[in-house]
Amino acid sequence: MRVLSGIQPSGTLHIGNYLGMMRQMIELQAQNELFCFLADLHAMTSLNRGADLRAKTLQAALDFLALGIDPDKAVFWVQSTVPEINELAWYLSNITPVGLLERCHSYKDKLAKGLPANAGLFNYPLLMAADILAVQSDIVPVGQDQKQHLEVTRDIAIKFNNEFGETFQVPDALIKEGVAIVPGTDGQKMSKSYGNTIEIFGEEKVLRKQVMNIVTDSTPLEQPKNPATCNVFKIYALLATAEQKLALAQKYRAGGYGYGEAKKETFALLWEYFRPYRERRAELSQNLDAVQKILQKGTDKARAEIAKTLQAVREKTGAFL
Repeated sequence: MRVLSGIQPSGTLHIGNYLGMMRQMIELQAQNELFCFLADLHAMTSLNRGADLRAKTLQAALDFLALGIDPDKAVFWVQSTVPEINELAWYLSNITPVGLLERCHSYKDKLAKGLPANAGLFNYPLLMAADILAVQSDIVPVGQDQKQHLEVTRDIAIKFNNEFGETFQVPDALIKEGVAIVPGTDGQKMSKSYGNTIEIFGEEKVLRKQVMNIVTDSTPLEQPKNPATCNVFKIYALLATAEQKLALAQKYRAGGYGYGEAKKETFALLWEYFRPYRERRAELSQNLDAVQKILQKGTDKARAEIAKTLQAVREKTGAFL
């Protein structure tokens, strides 16, 4: 089965990225044909300073490789190094109804958050469709917030197939239960744009501060607490074993246990969980030439595969060959 997903390098990657998408991708590469890319073109909707974006893209590559993406099992590349994606997006734009894009909640949500209403932000789902359809992906691991964009991709694929004949694989979403939406430190969905993240590879002091800033209610220390409604417990439970979750839940319900202690346990869990990945990342950061070669190899593989799709689209749409 062919699997594709990508992630924006628009900021420091966080545990919401890891749990919502990255861990799934790493697990899926063992038994599937995996395509994984760094979506630097998508990131330009919020970050368009060249040196900054390039630096963040390289940092994201280090993160992925440290966490377990295997370039011998997966095709791993940077989005902008495959220009065929933009060409395909143009072909798709000519059969995509404007109303389909206008209904996308992420566009309206970002406008409400104060982001400028530029064409890149509006066309984000269209470029995402090109990413997915270019490699003929069967499934796409996404967070709950990206589910609508995947539905847009399906609609575009079906419309193109109906108008020009069978061309694209119509993909399905893969949303892992329990981590579809990872809560941030303020209780909203964890997102770089909301400033409520907990970093994967943050310095110890930074990570501790982020965890200690998780919002809780005002239940007094001596009173029992409900783990199901606590942001600290929700984050802890995403990476804890069943035994660890049970033990912490019992402390909550017994009373005499404060949120401050729960935060300390959550920090300790996160710090230990990512320890081997931090060590691997430190090794990779000392050999950036090797990382660049891995990305170039991924680009070459991606372009070779995408060329097959693009040739079929050119022939069917009448693009001059």
